[in-house]
Amino acid sequence: MFYTRLEIRLRGKMATVRVGVIGCGTMGKIHVNAFRKVGAEVAAVCDIDEKEVKYAREVLKIEHVYTDYHDLISRKDIDGVVVVTPNYLHYQMTIDALREGKHVLCEKPPAISAKQVKEMFEASRKYGRKLLIGLTWRFRKLSSILRNYVLKGKIGEPYLIKAYMIRRAGIPGYGSWFTIKEQAGAGPLYDIGVHMLDLSLWIINDFKAKEVLASTYAKLGPKGLGKGTWGKPVPGGPFTVEDWAVAFIKMENGTTTILEAGWAGHISRGDYNVVIMGDKGGINYREASIYSEENGVLVDTKLEVGEEKPVENEARHFVNVILGKEEPLTKPEEMIMLQAILEAALKSAEEKRLVKISEVL
Repeated sequence: MFYTRLEIRLRGKMATVRVGVIGCGTMGKIHVNAFRKVGAEVAAVCDIDEKEVKYAREVLKIEHVYTDYHDLISRKDIDGVVVVTPNYLHYQMTIDALREGKHVLCEKPPAISAKQVKEMFEASRKYGRKLLIGLTWRFRKLSSILRNYVLKGKIGEPYLIKAYMIRRAGIPGYGSWFTIKEQAGAGPLYDIGVHMLDLSLWIINDFKAKEVLASTYAKLGPKGLGKGTWGKPVPGGPFTVEDWAVAFIKMENGTTTILEAGWAGHISRGDYNVVIMGDKGGINYREASIYSEENGVLVDTKLEVGEEKPVENEARHFVNVILGKEEPLTKPEEMIMLQAILEAALKSAEEKRLVKISEVL
């Protein structure tokens, strides 16, 4: 039975949207709290870790807790499902949930390959349910302000982007799925590089990439160095991904993006930024500033946006998507190309050559 917007509204005294969360690790708990804050009901959760199951039941006070996600997605009273699992599970879990008539919010990266992402959105169309990818940087007020600034032509034609998220010691869940290539797909390239790449291309409203030349390194991870505090480490587990990646991305219109993503490196401190240079002005995301020149005078414009709550904004948006009030902010063509660029970068690094985007689509 598929619920319509009217059925959701009439189901109870309040128009409460019910969601289920698959994966109750750190990010899963964050999603549970976010949905509760925006007025949705977290009707059920699922995790294979018995400790997480106990925590969900006793601390989060969630009545329906499962260890098999099929039991959760088959519930008739759930409107949307949040997939917060290891990367290699996104593809099948998302398609299964869509098939069961559930709208889906899938954490980033959308999948391991661009072809999988394409099939996920094909399933979304086939089963008539919406698919949103969890790229929370889009849900920051600053991101929308800068995007609108660019779309209005205020910086002219963007031609060079420098985007990076790097850490001094931030390898997540050492020895767990995070550091196993077959399960993660890649290391920081897929884990945090996806955020900065998506943010950059979304701001300039251009995902049409042509080719990628990239290099990846694994200098600290294999030695057991650079461990972070995120995730659940597995003592003695493998490290088969990169710990640093750099990609030179050429867009079809000639714009160049230099992407850097690093989990662990001998640097002074971790940092992130998106710098966009246009022929009329430039943007520095970290500084929340816009730079230009007017009448022979250098002009710096500082933006004040206040408190940011991107995860709550994303949860609210997903609820509105379920209710039919909004369309998913992440478009199919954007997500397919986003994953294709990351996949091409990984392929370029492994084969030590320039890779055209068409090779991975």
